[in-house]
Amino acid sequence: MLAVSAVEQLQVMASKRQYKEAAAQLEAVNQLCSHFEAYRDIPKITELREKFKSIKQILKSHVFSDFSSLGSGKEMEENNLLQQLSDACLVVDALEPSVREDLVKNFCSRELTSYQQIFEGAELAKLDKTERRYAWIKRRLRTNEEIWKIFPPSWHVPYLLCIQFCKLTRTQLVEILNDLKEKPDVGTLLMALQRTLEFEEELAEKFGGGSQNRLTGNDSGELHEGESTSHAISDIRKKYEKKLAAHHGSGNEEHDQHRDLTLPGAGFNFHGIISSCFEPHLTVYVELEEKTLMDNLEKLVQEETWETEEGSQTNILSSSAQAGRRKTSHIDKALQIPLLQRSQVFSIIRRSLKRCSALTKNQTLFNLFKVFQRFLKAYATKLFMRLPKGGAGIVAAATGMDGQIKTSDKDERVICYIVSTAEYCHKTSGELAENVSKIIEPQFVDMIDMSEVQDEFSAVITKALITLVNGIETKFDAEMAAMTRVPWGTLESVGDQSEYVNSINMIFTTSIPVLGSLLSPIYFQFFLDKLASSLGPRFYLNIFKCKQISETGAQQMLLDTQAVKTILLDIPSLGKQTSGASSYSKFVNREMSKAEALLKVILSPVDSVADTYCALLPEGTAAEFQRILDLKGLKRTDQQSILDDYNKRGARTTQPSFNSVMPAVSSTSIAPVLSSPAAPGIILSGEEVLARAAAFGRGFSATGFKKFLALTEAAKDQKDGTLRKFFVG
Repeated sequence: MLAVSAVEQLQVMASKRQYKEAAAQLEAVNQLCSHFEAYRDIPKITELREKFKSIKQILKSHVFSDFSSLGSGKEMEENNLLQQLSDACLVVDALEPSVREDLVKNFCSRELTSYQQIFEGAELAKLDKTERRYAWIKRRLRTNEEIWKIFPPSWHVPYLLCIQFCKLTRTQLVEILNDLKEKPDVGTLLMALQRTLEFEEELAEKFGGGSQNRLTGNDSGELHEGESTSHAISDIRKKYEKKLAAHHGSGNEEHDQHRDLTLPGAGFNFHGIISSCFEPHLTVYVELEEKTLMDNLEKLVQEETWETEEGSQTNILSSSAQAGRRKTSHIDKALQIPLLQRSQVFSIIRRSLKRCSALTKNQTLFNLFKVFQRFLKAYATKLFMRLPKGGAGIVAAATGMDGQIKTSDKDERVICYIVSTAEYCHKTSGELAENVSKIIEPQFVDMIDMSEVQDEFSAVITKALITLVNGIETKFDAEMAAMTRVPWGTLESVGDQSEYVNSINMIFTTSIPVLGSLLSPIYFQFFLDKLASSLGPRFYLNIFKCKQISETGAQQMLLDTQAVKTILLDIPSLGKQTSGASSYSKFVNREMSKAEALLKVILSPVDSVADTYCALLPEGTAAEFQRILDLKGLKRTDQQSILDDYNKRGARTTQPSFNSVMPAVSSTSIAPVLSSPAAPGIILSGEEVLARAAAFGRGFSATGFKKFLALTEAAKDQKDGTLRKFFVG
């Protein structure tokens, strides 16, 4: 019988280790067994199949026994051993697939036995010896390259050996890291991680899963033992960036075409197979990065001149934008980084981000992002603390800030620089969050948020602009006091505008051009609105602080009021920012018209003063009207009949007195100004003015400002009409 003869021949070949012939015979017997599959219940066929099974087991035993001598040195002594093992591989391919898997696994385990013994010893089981592990496997791959050609390429023995090596190495490194009795040295830890990343990238490229550029800078793609350990992390970053571009760009498809999809487990990812074990231990690295950042911040603030560089195209402080030389930091030394150009706050962050992203894009990068948040908040605090501080002016009292703020010309420039710098940081911190979101692992993307940091810089802008308004307003204290000291009751004639008006004009001509050149249009407009809302009511109230005002005095004060209004209206042109001039001009006209109306009431004859007051200031109060009678010099006994006449007209005694018309302003927030500025040239309604005032924040007193609007709205678009005769001539 043919099948019996074939099995007997196979038995002889197996006993003589005639692997090449046995491989061919195995194929023939396998085909015969398949042919007789339908007759497997026949005893003779069953006996034959059992015998064939036994022969295959003998062949397997012989092959495994012969392969055990591979790597022992016998292959160099026995010239025909390698050929015999090569033939044995043919037998393995003819046997079940599990035989090949067992043989390769057995071979890899035997190869790694010596590695495991060497690197579990006390001398080499250390973090600083990590690079020697990779040198060992590279040396084995290199020296045995010719010998291992006995394995068919389809077996991918070096590939599977490297996978086993990586898994074993990871296990040993985890034990080393967990057994550390104290925090690891950052330099040693990062160097071990860096070399591990290089090795993983080399394996990924060697076996079809890496980028197109070698991290080691070796065009041959081979990692060599004894390579310098002083590679700059900047080189690694550049090549990782190229790798990232390759994975996200069109090069991906071309690269995948070269990957051998016949690899067992071709989708295996070498990236992170070892290096991920470092992740839980990188806290010390993040701590060092934070210390470096905070040290740099302290140095930047100490060196800050609070002036912009000559010829600068922006009004941003040097600590946020300038570049210069720096000394090597602790982290640079740990990573062997050469001297780099130092930029300031965000460039320091970008450099730190590149360092970290070259090492990991996982939890450690997220932890570093939280460091960036603390760092930027600290910088916002530094800007906040640099703002001038001081005393209790009118705006200061309304905002609840302690003390009066006095600002010099330099202080005003510094405040503008801080506003511009905070605005830049607000914008750039958002861009930073976007950049981190693009590179960090997906599970952390939703937690990348800079809104709290942006709120900090918004608060700095708010406080800075309030301080600027407060400082300018404080400069008018002397002029307002000088106005009350003028003998308005004894003036003999009306002349040119008074000296205090000239002083007001001087203050504006000194400050406004500088502020207009340094503030962006939106913040300059905001500054003007707040200034007008402060000075208009203040001037109005200041009239009540004067002593008796004669007719001549009232005429002179009316002339001064018109001069002050003209000065205020010229401010946008003075600052060379006229985009919102129409809105501002209407606001100034409305505010100053109240003062003009008040003076016209004072100029009116006694017998018609009540009529004039009700016509020009219809929402006035009895208390305010009585103060006007005092300014006119009427005795209290003479006032009673006029007051009775006024009260009969149904004056609203529930309206606020002149002491409560000042708007309340808070310094807590300016976020609406950041997000939705008023369109240039649009005249604001009362509600819009209220909304702008509300931009000052949570502490704003809406009721007070509504009362202020109610008091000023009456003068809006009002004409003298029949009352003009009282004031002509």
